[in-house]
Amino acid sequence: MNYPKVSIIILNWNGLEDTIECLESLKKISYPNYEVIVVDNGSKGNDAQVLEEKFGDYIHLIKNDKNYGYAEGNNIGIRYALSNSQPDYVLLLNNDTVVDPEFLTEMIKVAETNTAIGIVGPKLYYYDNPNQLQSLWGKIDLRKGQVSEIPKMVAEKFKSVELDKGQYNQIREVDSIKGCCFLIKKRTLEDIGLLDKSYFSFWEETDYCLRATKKNYKTVYVPNAKAWHKGAQSEKKVPGLSRYYMTRNRFKFMKKHATKWQYRCFQIYFFAFYFWIATGYYLIYLHSLNLLISFYRGVKDGLFNSEASAKFYRRD
Repeated sequence: MNYPKVSIIILNWNGLEDTIECLESLKKISYPNYEVIVVDNGSKGNDAQVLEEKFGDYIHLIKNDKNYGYAEGNNIGIRYALSNSQPDYVLLLNNDTVVDPEFLTEMIKVAETNTAIGIVGPKLYYYDNPNQLQSLWGKIDLRKGQVSEIPKMVAEKFKSVELDKGQYNQIREVDSIKGCCFLIKKRTLEDIGLLDKSYFSFWEETDYCLRATKKNYKTVYVPNAKAWHKGAQSEKKVPGLSRYYMTRNRFKFMKKHATKWQYRCFQIYFFAFYFWIATGYYLIYLHSLNLLISFYRGVKDGLFNSEASAKFYRRD
């Protein structure tokens, strides 16, 4: 096969150990034509210095003056790559992932089969349980304003842990894929643009996949490409961050993409059902006032297009 050039962008925000492990796994991949751009998103410690010293010429390091979030932090890396490297593909890779040596080869192999393919994602496993499936693809429901993740939706339905037994080994077109390993063709980027920075963090990859679909690009899941994802690292650094942005951006996504009828259905579903289930879950089951407050702040800011609580969670 031909080996189109890939710019791999890794965002680091106070996650030095994770980033080092991710980079060490990348150094073992078989794909020959790639570069690694690490964007340090305003880390408070000496992360940038250590990464520069440890990985030298293997990475190009960009040092941001503050935390620009997942969306704009990655956009900064994408702009650099498009201006300086002329890649055929850009891969957004979370720093809390570890990759299989063949993961990039397998994704490129599939992406090159069809010019209509714009976005490609791998089979994701849990880092702590290497054969347990974490996320493969998402199904977008604009009536409920939610993304049902496969296989999480199946596992929750049957109250079980779903291990990889080859049951999801078919390449398939999907609604969305996880942003932690997100391969985009250059042509798609040029046609659609960058990530929507107004999301800051969470929902931006779902937004991007839907924008691609509206432009007739396909989002494809590739089972032979494998990666292991830790997840929830931002929540450990700033409690409530993911709950706030997941909730706020749910409203933002719906206002951007739903029809009036779909948005009305979403409001009825959210406030008549989901709001009360979430309240009970955070308060009674988890006993977490912090998560409940973060959820309520997200609802308020999302409903009224406000940024009132955003700065507290950004910690920039």
